[in-house]
Amino acid sequence: MQSPPFDAPPAASTFPLEAIGHVASDYPDKFGIPRQPGLAPSARAILYLTPPFDDPLAVEGIEAMSHLWLTFVFDRSPTTWKPRVRPPRLGGNRRVGVFASRSTHRPNRLGQSLVELVGVECTPRPALARAPIAGSRLAGCESRVKLHLRGHDLCDATPILDIKPYLPWAESRPDANAGFAPASPPRYRVVFDAAADEALRRHPDGDALARLIEEVLSQDPRPAYHGSTATRQDASKRYGVLLRDVNVRFRVDERDGDTEIGVEAIESR
Repeated sequence: MQSPPFDAPPAASTFPLEAIGHVASDYPDKFGIPRQPGLAPSARAILYLTPPFDDPLAVEGIEAMSHLWLTFVFDRSPTTWKPRVRPPRLGGNRRVGVFASRSTHRPNRLGQSLVELVGVECTPRPALARAPIAGSRLAGCESRVKLHLRGHDLCDATPILDIKPYLPWAESRPDANAGFAPASPPRYRVVFDAAADEALRRHPDGDALARLIEEVLSQDPRPAYHGSTATRQDASKRYGVLLRDVNVRFRVDERDGDTEIGVEAIESR
C-alpha cells in the first residue's frame, strides 16, 4: 500500500466498510442483469438490513422518497483491476479508461444503483418479508427493516454499504454529455413459443414474470462479442438466463439486419 501524497496519518488511506444489508433479487446470476438500473422496471428486490442497522429509526422518513441511491460491492467481480476496460456499449472490443466507464472491474469494486422504493416494511422483531423474492437465497431472511425496490441491476445477495435519497433537483442533468453511451441501448422484439406461453400460464406469477422476461431479453443479454458482429453460427446458439425461480431458455434470430429473441422454454430451477 502506498503512502498518501501528503502529510497525513496512515489511516487516511484505508477506510473499513461494513455491509448494512443484502439484497434479495430477481437476478440469481450475473448473466442477464441489465447493464444499468431502470432498464427493467419490473425487476423486484428486497433490501434486508442487518443488525444493528435494521433499527426502524434508521429509515424514519424514507417512505416519502420515491427513489434511492444504493452503494454496493461488486462482490462477484475479480479483486484485481486494470487501468483500461472494454465496455459492452463499445462492442466489447474498444478500450477506455476504467474511470471513464461503469465497469464492474474497479479498484475498490464499488457500485451505485438508482432504484425505485415501492414499500417499507418495519417490524419490532426480525421477521420474514410479506412477499419474498421467489428463488432468492435470501427468501428465508428475517429483518426488522425490509425495503421493497424495483428497477434495480443487482445480483441476488449483493452486499449494500449505504443508502441515500435521490434528489432530482440536484442530480438530474438532462444536458449532461454521456460520452460513448449517449442513449439507452436498443430494444429487440421478444416472442414466446407455445411451450413458454404454457409455462407462464402455469406459473403462479406468470403475468409479472412475462413482463420481466421481456424487459430483460429485449436488451439482448448476450456478451457484447456475441452481438451484431457475431457470425451466423454464434448467433444461432441457444442460451439460458436465470430469473426469479425459473431458467429461461432463448434463442436469437438475426435475419437481414433484424434481431428477434425467441423464448423457447421456461423451466423451474
